[in-house]
Amino acid sequence: MYVAQDWKDYELIDTGSGEKLERWGHVVLRRPDPQIIWPLTESPAWHKADAHYHRSSSGGGSWTYRTKIPEKWTIGYRDLKFHIKPTGFKHTGLFPEQAINWSWMMDKIASAGRPIRVLNLFAYTGGATVACSAAGAEVCHVDASKGVVQWAKENAQLSGLGERPIRFITDDVFKFVQREQRRGSKYDAIIMDPPSYGRGPNGETWKLETDLYRFLLSCTEILTDNPLFLLVNSYTTGISSTVIYNMLTTLMKPKYGGSISSGEIGLPITASGLRLPCGILARWEA
Repeated sequence: MYVAQDWKDYELIDTGSGEKLERWGHVVLRRPDPQIIWPLTESPAWHKADAHYHRSSSGGGSWTYRTKIPEKWTIGYRDLKFHIKPTGFKHTGLFPEQAINWSWMMDKIASAGRPIRVLNLFAYTGGATVACSAAGAEVCHVDASKGVVQWAKENAQLSGLGERPIRFITDDVFKFVQREQRRGSKYDAIIMDPPSYGRGPNGETWKLETDLYRFLLSCTEILTDNPLFLLVNSYTTGISSTVIYNMLTTLMKPKYGGSISSGEIGLPITASGLRLPCGILARWEA
């Protein structure tokens, strides 16, 4: 497992009975997590959460507050800064386990010894975007949600990257890649976090299990002749990291050589010393 254990502003304090207790800077949140099927401890820390997200039996959920917390606040990882804001669907705008990828990408870009163009697809609030930009890359950030693209712009500004070459694009990711193919655009690195299921503006459907290989193939066609890396993240339950490893082996190895790694990503749990699995990744690198 790839474990994001270099955080100072984030901590996974404890877990149990379908919930996790987390410190985000100075704010402690209690949120559900369906993978936590071991019992809750009796630690009094659970009762000191500033906010608690409760799932509704009819879908969705809502927050209850023990103390007044800011609408949004800032946390840092290395030299990167991010706005944290509890949303109505339990998320905070950041997936802290992804820090293991940010550090890896920053090191790859910084040691490349040449200009690097990065394409970040399904880019959300821009964790990978600001990491790659801070390392010196030119970045194209693409997501279909106008709100999260604006959030990503704020994170870039917070990180002191407002003048760096970052293109923020609100668009359907699949159509954007197709247009980049027609335009002859090329990238040295591609990052993606495709959804399990989606529907396009004209009723097009996306299902990870059946469409990921085809999409990866189209992405390889906009790589330069000397690419640096290709990273696939997934939170889709039931898909093994080995499946994506096999796809990258089939698509990347014959043309580019390089090496491929894959596995779970996760977070250390302070109270128990256990590790919480949070998703999977597969990486190709030159």
